[in-house]
Amino acid sequence: MQKDVDMGWEGSLTVLILCITVAILLRSFYKRYMRMNARNDENQRDT
Repeated sequence: MQKDVDMGWEGSLTVLILCITVAILLRSFYKRYMRMNARNDENQRDT
């Protein structure tokens, strides 16, 4: 059984794309969460 696997540049490119995609999704969810908190704070101040 082969223990060392050579991914090559295709594997590196796939990992890079996955990492960038996860970072974009995390940033998107964080921005949405912060907007929701700001909206809740405004509603609490109005009442």
